[in-house]
Amino acid sequence: MKRRKFIKNTSLTGIGLAFGASALNCKQNKNEKQQPMTLTKDTLPKAICTWGFVKANAKAGAELTKGTNALDAAIAGVEVEEENLKNTTVGKGGAPDREGNVTLDACVMDSNGDCGAVVCVENITNVAALAKKVMEDTPHVMLAGEGAEEFAYSQGFKRENLLTDNSKKAWEEWKKSPKYKPIINIENHDTIGMLCIDKDGDIAGACTSSGLSYKMKGRVGDSPIIGSGLFIDNEIGGAVATGMGEEVMKTVGSFLIVELMRNGMSPQEACEEAVNRIVSKNDSYKDFQIAYIAINKSGEVGAYCIHKGFTYMKYEADKNENVAVDYFNKA
Repeated sequence: MKRRKFIKNTSLTGIGLAFGASALNCKQNKNEKQQPMTLTKDTLPKAICTWGFVKANAKAGAELTKGTNALDAAIAGVEVEEENLKNTTVGKGGAPDREGNVTLDACVMDSNGDCGAVVCVENITNVAALAKKVMEDTPHVMLAGEGAEEFAYSQGFKRENLLTDNSKKAWEEWKKSPKYKPIINIENHDTIGMLCIDKDGDIAGACTSSGLSYKMKGRVGDSPIIGSGLFIDNEIGGAVATGMGEEVMKTVGSFLIVELMRNGMSPQEACEEAVNRIVSKNDSYKDFQIAYIAINKSGEVGAYCIHKGFTYMKYEADKNENVAVDYFNKA
């Protein structure tokens, strides 16, 4: 069964109207800063992703170049990191929770507004692809825990032990003096979020993570939450988040960015405003990192973060480059 169009859901429409009204009061006036939403096909296709995941973004770019649609290209890209045993924040090899269990979260959203998500999934590596299966083959948006795992097996996904020897050793070392405070820009609290525009100008995205290292059992961050970790509106653009998920969820950050773009902001302005919303409401912002990347229908890209050190990858015109990002805390 094909999922109902997520962005047409009545409750989200109401939220969108509320955010739209709020955006009109932002420092950028809609009438003054309206961005053209015309497609510049000379710059397509394009892929961007959080952090310096060179091979992942190159894979997505290569898929787009050969004609793969935006969603499948994004999933192919993030799978590179889901299968990278050296990446302790995504997929197999991810850092476990406090009990030593690796649980994965992911979501996807396509150009039609359909979406799928899985949370707290054990024993399955490619959870972004699993999220797509939830979107396409169930009447639901999200499956969790054992239910998501059982559904994965019914769809032919292979059972794997996600806790590698290196991750287990690091967890055992952590237990000697346990702390629950991520170090800024040290990838123990991260994710890969990817946005793609294909040759037809359609936008889609994927977001996948093993979550906060040594989290409480059952903890879920922003990564699999549509509107927080990822949001797409094919008429406007898309955004993804990375960093401390609890803070992203408080402002529904990715949805906010798309709504700000709808009301006239460029992707850069929208990312900056989304970060400003967080730091203005939290005096402890110096203790955590938040970063956003966004793209609009014209192919313009924006990115912003709280602290220095965040970068993103951009694939365009057969060139894959790592881009440094401006930041809020320059003190």
